[in-house]
Amino acid sequence: MSSLIDTAAALADDTILIMEKSGEDRLHYAVADLLGKSSQTLEEAYLTEVRVRLAGKAAREFLRGKAEELVATNKTETPKP
Repeated sequence: MSSLIDTAAALADDTILIMEKSGEDRLHYAVADLLGKSSQTLEEAYLTEVRVRLAGKAAREFLRGKAEELVATNKTETPKP
């Protein structure tokens, strides 16, 4: 990986961790604003990394819910011989 991607990925991981612990769901915009003042390239890479992680998290939660629904449905159905 390049230093750009490594830096953007590390910042995204750190930001999301703090967002989850603090409840500040828009913290990544403040970080992006700070980055954009010195490096638009890093700002764009960072926002991409954040979006990818947040989208992946949302998709995993959605699939987890679907899996739980399937388990609940299978528990309530009468077993077929």
